[in-house]
Amino acid sequence: MVETANLALPLLAAGQAQKHITLNEALLKLDHLLMLSIASRSLATPPPTADEGTRFAIPTGATGDWSGRAGHLAIYVNGGWDFIPPKTGWRAYVEDEGREAIFAG
Repeated sequence: MVETANLALPLLAAGQAQKHITLNEALLKLDHLLMLSIASRSLATPPPTADEGTRFAIPTGATGDWSGRAGHLAIYVNGGWDFIPPKTGWRAYVEDEGREAIFAG
């Protein structure tokens, strides 16, 4: 599948069947990353429950479903976690700290 360079949004292919699936995937990713706000960047263990769309920055030493995903964003989607590696310069409001953070790589 071909993706955009910056946000890795899936692109529709000519003659593609079920285009709505690809389009919905791209819209969900935009919804999760645009105007980014994360619940925490210090929580190393995934919460047992989370609201749909809740986002976390995974710290070093994470366990459980987040193991091996340090440095990624974890987004709770459809009852599970989606992981996205942030790019240098991305900004996010860190809710439990009450301040903005900038990803520096």
